[in-house]
Amino acid sequence: MRYIDLNADLGEEVSDDTALLEVVTSANVACGYHAGNATIMAAVCEGAARLGVAVGAQVSYDDRANFGRVPVDLDPELLREHVADQVETLETIAARSGLRVSYVKPHGALYHRVLDDPAQAQALLDASGSLPVLTMDGALARLAAAAGRRVVAEGFPDRGYAADGRLLPRTHPDALIEEESEVSAAAVALAQRVASVCVHGDSQRAVAHARAVRAALEDAGFSLRRF
Repeated sequence: MRYIDLNADLGEEVSDDTALLEVVTSANVACGYHAGNATIMAAVCEGAARLGVAVGAQVSYDDRANFGRVPVDLDPELLREHVADQVETLETIAARSGLRVSYVKPHGALYHRVLDDPAQAQALLDASGSLPVLTMDGALARLAAAAGRRVVAEGFPDRGYAADGRLLPRTHPDALIEEESEVSAAAVALAQRVASVCVHGDSQRAVAHARAVRAALEDAGFSLRRF
């Protein structure tokens, strides 16, 4: 049996969190810095606990105005404090639903920055204890592995990739894949080499994409479960 995790971004005040929780196996919960708040985090955690979905801290730059998608030259020590605050907030809220935070995943501009910036990558690691790290190949993955942290490789079926294996910038005309059949086919291809497939929760068709991806993965012989 081949296993794969299906994750999506929740708590961002954009998508239907309730519907997504019925489909995914892991939920990346916005921790208030780019979106979300304590009430929304609690609702996601309650739903995740009921459905057996893992929750992870989706940490971001403190930039709600830009949804955390604008690069920020932040001092690593201040970033460490911000990440620690986000992780600890979600841990407290998740505990009320009988959950533990299962992993950490950076969001948006921070996600891409820590692929290449060892100082910010280390700050994120220092602030997140021993949590597994959900990411692509890059500085964060290498530093986490060197420290004995579990690294969970993920792929994005609803995003276009550049020749170097990185995601195309959102300003690129091929950055977003919106055709359901293309997203599903990309998910099956990615599942051959990653441990988790991510469907962006802020897209207009997030729920439809998640359902299509799950069906395609199961049809291809994968069993979906949290990593």
